[in-house]
Amino acid sequence: MPIVQFNNQKAPFFKSLKAKVDNYFLTAKVDCSGNAKLYLKGALQLGIAAALYVTLVFFTPPAWVALLLCATLGVMLSLLGFNIMHEGGHQSFSKYKWLNKASAYFLNVLGGNTYFWKIKHNLNHHTYTNIDGMDSDIDAEPFMRLHEGQPRRWFHRFQHIYWFILYGISYFVWIFYHDFQKYFTGKIAPITAERKKMEMKEHIIFWVTKLLYIAVYIVVPILMVGFIKTLIGFAVICFACGFSISIVFQLAHVVEGTAFPKVDETTQKIEQEWAIHQINTTADFVTKNKWVCWMLGGLNFQVEHHLFPKVSHVHYPAIRKLVKETCAEFKVNYIEFPTTRQAIYSHLMHIKRLGRA
Repeated sequence: MPIVQFNNQKAPFFKSLKAKVDNYFLTAKVDCSGNAKLYLKGALQLGIAAALYVTLVFFTPPAWVALLLCATLGVMLSLLGFNIMHEGGHQSFSKYKWLNKASAYFLNVLGGNTYFWKIKHNLNHHTYTNIDGMDSDIDAEPFMRLHEGQPRRWFHRFQHIYWFILYGISYFVWIFYHDFQKYFTGKIAPITAERKKMEMKEHIIFWVTKLLYIAVYIVVPILMVGFIKTLIGFAVICFACGFSISIVFQLAHVVEGTAFPKVDETTQKIEQEWAIHQINTTADFVTKNKWVCWMLGGLNFQVEHHLFPKVSHVHYPAIRKLVKETCAEFKVNYIEFPTTRQAIYSHLMHIKRLGRA
């Protein structure tokens, strides 16, 4: 598949914005990576997740308490992905390269694979956001129709009803199907369809971490609490984690107002600069709720994240002011939802319309 190019010859918008952001860091005399508050938050979230695991596996609370703790653990795993792994994968967790690398590999602790994620997310999603055939994050066929360029099937008319189930099972499918599919086929993402040659260390990391994940989350619990209880508990953990991850990323790109640009088939170009493309295809949500910001690791500042992926989310509130200011200056539409309810409603209305169109 030909590589799509953007019209970045002059890029006046991003040049103006980047100058403002660079000046912010220069004036504030701070590094663009994470800080002590981020390290403390990551350690606290990791500690909570570990405490939940130990309680569930080694102390066996009553059934209703165990189910509640399993759901909480599933959410906590997603938060570890948002705040530690995601930042490390973008080299923004710390100014130290080794710490970013370690943080990125935290995805393997959560059952995924960092090697595949960096290609699929950093290259495809962040460069070709919401472009059909390029951004695999919007490819949910045949189960869901997320934009008008995808074919509509009869059952899509109900997708605003069954979306909840699909989002919930997405984490399980990711770690037990998609990763293995990528590993054995070499097809990691649409524009990297050719087989990618992995280094031997990546092969070893893939198998060792997958086996350790199964041992920690399935084998040990079975030995301690039994097969049926482990099966139910693991299902609850996976569902809570999958739903949390899916809904956050859907609210950022698959809502009313976000664009799904089509590539010019003759020139293989998008006739606008890359930065404006990112803003047109992305939305912010609930940016003034400090609790949501703390949990999501800045992923509710998705516009700022897509424009400056190597900047830690701890700086996004300040950068957001500069982004909005520059958007107003260049008359670029900035999409945002002030509440979680409004963002979810917009997503549901979007998929409902596409299912019935």
